[in-house]
Amino acid sequence: MAKAQRSKGKPSQEPAWAFRQQGDRCLSLDFGDKISVETGLQCLAAAGVLREAGLPGVTDVVPSYTAVAVHFLPDPDSDGKVSAFDAQCARISALLGAGLPEVSASSREIEIPVCYGGRHGPDLGDVARAADLTEDEIIALHTAPGSMVFTLGFAPGLPYIGVHDAALNLPRRAVPRTAVAQGSVAIANRQTTIYPNVLPGGWHILGATPLVMFDATRPNPTLLMPGDRVRFVPISEQDFERIAVEQGRTP
Repeated sequence: MAKAQRSKGKPSQEPAWAFRQQGDRCLSLDFGDKISVETGLQCLAAAGVLREAGLPGVTDVVPSYTAVAVHFLPDPDSDGKVSAFDAQCARISALLGAGLPEVSASSREIEIPVCYGGRHGPDLGDVARAADLTEDEIIALHTAPGSMVFTLGFAPGLPYIGVHDAALNLPRRAVPRTAVAQGSVAIANRQTTIYPNVLPGGWHILGATPLVMFDATRPNPTLLMPGDRVRFVPISEQDFERIAVEQGRTP
């Protein structure tokens, strides 16, 4: 059964957070339940502090929209009277007690070319009708500045990007697709994801990018990283085919 502990810091220096136990080898450090750039940056800042600290037994630190997952092994310093969860909570509270460092979105702004609609964006028309907007208006909202990568997950190199205009606050599809094409750019709940390879998925596909999102042979396999700013740029079908060939992909 999950246990929760809350620690509240000074409003000007330190956000409130809560610990949640996720099984016997993971805890969640929660910074709220509302997706926002501010909360996302708090998660990135906390994750950076925890990684740098190299806490005993911690095997991975994974930031997300509103929380940081801390994976750990049984506490090697415990005498059995203190659980690994309680021991990690105490260490993390001590680390974050002085407040989080200032963290801003990455200086990197990555342009993601997208061919919207047609064979690449089968859901663009449905999304426009659901939002009572034209397809061009949906594209304009999706390409508006201010998008940030919050986290990576589900598959290697798959980013979760937001937060978009409220008009793009659509729930996921009632029936997911069993196979979504590589490079598909899809939205749900004011967020965008980009499928790095053929995967199942239930988001609304607006278009596709010819860029390779994940390549294990590259020095940096993942094109996007948490904190990166993203600018979606509309391109034509001809540009899509040209760039796909340059990327070594089959258009």
